[in-house]
Amino acid sequence: MARTPIIRSFASRADYDACVRLQRETWGEDFVDVVPATILMVSQRVGGVSAGAFDADGRLLGFVFGISGIRDGELAHWSDMLAVRPEARGAGLGKRLKHFQRDRLLERGIRRMLWTYDPLVARNANLNLNSLGARPVEYVVDMYGDTRSALHAGLDTDRFIVEWRLDRQAPVGAEPGAGTAPAASASRLEGAGTTAVVDPDWFARERPLPADPCVRVAAPADIDAIKAADPACARAWQQAQRRALTWYLANGYRVSGFEHRRPPDDSHYLVTTAPTPATGTPASAGESSGSPAMDDR
Repeated sequence: MARTPIIRSFASRADYDACVRLQRETWGEDFVDVVPATILMVSQRVGGVSAGAFDADGRLLGFVFGISGIRDGELAHWSDMLAVRPEARGAGLGKRLKHFQRDRLLERGIRRMLWTYDPLVARNANLNLNSLGARPVEYVVDMYGDTRSALHAGLDTDRFIVEWRLDRQAPVGAEPGAGTAPAASASRLEGAGTTAVVDPDWFARERPLPADPCVRVAAPADIDAIKAADPACARAWQQAQRRALTWYLANGYRVSGFEHRRPPDDSHYLVTTAPTPATGTPASAGESSGSPAMDDR
């Protein structure tokens, strides 16, 4: 029986160099935002985290990297990158790396973690919002610009910034140590069953955005497949999300849940004017088996 991968902080030059290689394998040889070995190393001396999951032979299967600093007058951690090799996905390594990171930060008195992800990627939204219990706090248009990564080709790098409160009660159904879920499932939100769904077709009909108390903003079933087959359709999806989510967040709404559906069905962000519950039952929970990076660059 295969041994469970060991997760530990990087401790040698070989560890750091292996992480640099995995970054290039994940985001492509032309990726301009590779974090060098020296930054991976020195970040740990000022409260950062550079850690990996290793198999029985010492091969790096995945890694997480983040830096610590001050946000809104208190200690906070920015989780910059997380990636797992394709052959190691689906076994919960991304989640384990995230909880290892969380535990190291709590030891240092840091109780807030932030990171970004592409809101078009439903699998990552499910993991970040439902399983870990992070909550979106900002939508940023083209946050990273042109990174020259093959993963980002054809689309702007629009991102959700999410915040994970590390010391709060875990949501129902989440792993121990998870943060508070952003909201209850769709069926528990009043009127959710009849809410409007904003997607590219909504804008194609030139309709104004609905101002209902609860609205669904769609996330495509598989944005990677759409990018490969129909780049123009992928851009339409991004424009639809951008117009909807920036407007709602600027006008008193919040992302109060994520309704995750398996392909070929689209998933939905639930945006609502109602207060976010303190706890909630995730609509679905489970690690993304296809996404290369949860803390997305």
